[in-house]
Amino acid sequence: MEKQAYYYEFLSYADTDLAKLAEELEKSVFTSPRVMLTNARTMVEGIVKRALRKEGISDIACENLLDRIRLLKSHGKCSEDVLNAIHEIRKAGNSAAHETKEFRYSQALRTWEELYVLVAWYMKKYGPLKFEMPAYREPEIPNENAYDPMELEVKFQQLEASLLAKFDNLNGLKETEAKNVEEPQRDQETRPQVSEHPPASVPGETPIRMIRYGDEEVAIPYFLRDAFLLPQRFPKSTSFLVKLGAVEEARIMSELPSDLAGLADRVSRYNAKNEKQFFDELKLFIGEEKVRRAVRLDKSGETILFFKTDYLIMTKNLSEILLTEEYFKGIPHFLKKMNEDGILSVGQLPSELLILAKYKGVGIGMVEKLFDQIKKLQEELKQSYNKEEEEEDRHVT
Repeated sequence: MEKQAYYYEFLSYADTDLAKLAEELEKSVFTSPRVMLTNARTMVEGIVKRALRKEGISDIACENLLDRIRLLKSHGKCSEDVLNAIHEIRKAGNSAAHETKEFRYSQALRTWEELYVLVAWYMKKYGPLKFEMPAYREPEIPNENAYDPMELEVKFQQLEASLLAKFDNLNGLKETEAKNVEEPQRDQETRPQVSEHPPASVPGETPIRMIRYGDEEVAIPYFLRDAFLLPQRFPKSTSFLVKLGAVEEARIMSELPSDLAGLADRVSRYNAKNEKQFFDELKLFIGEEKVRRAVRLDKSGETILFFKTDYLIMTKNLSEILLTEEYFKGIPHFLKKMNEDGILSVGQLPSELLILAKYKGVGIGMVEKLFDQIKKLQEELKQSYNKEEEEEDRHVT
């Protein structure tokens, strides 16, 4: 059987919002127990609200989660074991939300176990008829590519809004209206139609803000929240960004306003055309950075040279090649500038090659020419190595 991307992926059969929240809870067990405990309580609230709605029980008079739990109990809709699990998660979540003490992994794991009891009850009672609850599984220990607590808080706020907001309007319904909310009939003969599982999210790519221009907008992922906006990465807006940087504007992503309209007013000789041009390039920049980040994560531990979204892996032999005209043709001025700054070999080049376009008389095209020649040299080194290996094998046999 194919392994699930995350344990509670099967919740997608009943509710994609619950599945997404459960995915983030699993990721936070070992990264931030406090965050996990706090937001496990949110999942309990979501499940309890859904259960009441499916049973046609009005919660108009309920002021908080505890009231809803008592209401569920009074109608005899769940066992004592389930109620105990709900209360344990609720109390742990309240403690984590209000106390400054340290919370341990063991506490998050205990809540993870209690969630299993609650989810098993919910899926057996309200899930697909042919559903079989998977065996309990401990949460995965995350690799170094994990959410940090600040991003987790942002992500959970977004998930909580999606999870609970749709139920808030029930408080405005009359009791008779709430009871008459229709639920889809459970098909007793065929497996229910299942929407696609929500894709497993990637740490660092949680949208934290939007930047717009006119009728368009672009989401800024968490990992780019304070990214340096290297002017050379924006070829049509380089001079615009340099001018803005001179007045301490638009140097990093967090300095950009939420609306780029009027940004040109902060410097002279630029206008709305430049704003639109920069916005278009900003969208491309974000897309390129996502690609590059995926490469870094996939090639963890490697030294990588980037030119836009193209890249190469640095090897020892490649790093030792000198930046001289013996190896690199047609760019003597560029080589001289780098050598004067102490960049004497390929291994001393910056990971972001476009930084080198800062030199006077050196443009993006010249940096690309350097990159292409490095790639060619790498291929030549590889071919040379293969020949040496073949020759060595021939002697061995």
